[in-house]
Amino acid sequence: MTIETLRTPLLEPIAHGFLGRRGGVSAGIHGGLNVGLGSEDDADAVAENRRRARDAVLPGSRLITCYQIHSAEAVTLLSPPEDDVRPHGDALVTDRPGLLLGILTADCAPVLFADPQAGVIGAAHAGWKGALGGITDATLLAMEALGARRERIAAAIGPCIARASYEVDAAFLRRFAEAEPENERFFADGTRADHYQFDLEAYVVHRLAAAGVARVAALGEDTYAQEDRFFSFRRATHRNEPSYGRQISLIGLA
Repeated sequence: MTIETLRTPLLEPIAHGFLGRRGGVSAGIHGGLNVGLGSEDDADAVAENRRRARDAVLPGSRLITCYQIHSAEAVTLLSPPEDDVRPHGDALVTDRPGLLLGILTADCAPVLFADPQAGVIGAAHAGWKGALGGITDATLLAMEALGARRERIAAAIGPCIARASYEVDAAFLRRFAEAEPENERFFADGTRADHYQFDLEAYVVHRLAAAGVARVAALGEDTYAQEDRFFSFRRATHRNEPSYGRQISLIGLA
């Protein structure tokens, strides 16, 4: 099966792509293009999937991913890290050609950034904790330190869990409401008492707009509801599966 690569005109002409699970060599519950080094998948299959993912977006580049910790830490890359070294953090930023920045997700929101005029790019992993903590703001600051200008930066939010699939409890809602009372607008009533449906994608759009990013694209693809296209941590959890795959979102300067 051919690798499915979702792109947006907003980030052109920068090489980029939001990849799902289609394509790849993994089997079973990891079936398809699983790139998760921390999954219980075959290591050789994961390595081959990562190679295929790289070649689908920027052949010949050096793929770099971080050891994601649900933080607001953005890492600036001025040279490639040593082999097999993954910097700890939840965003990568660079102005160096040949480095392909990768973010792994399985319901969290991947966000790709570009200022083509400055030649500065970024990729962020925005789960609810990182999004609330300010991972997108940290990415913008790191890009500006390399010469990007906020009014020129475009951002795109890739496949993530949608509001209809993301039920949370009252304590979850309170975290967001305490940070900013207006955040309650990103929650709708759930199907159970004291439960709510959270719109992660809309919240990330809000954070980007509030930070001064005028051009934002949201793909509107629900990872939970589309098993044939995307991996989902929550779906795997609901099924009591022992592991789950991760998809990758990529951006790089040729």
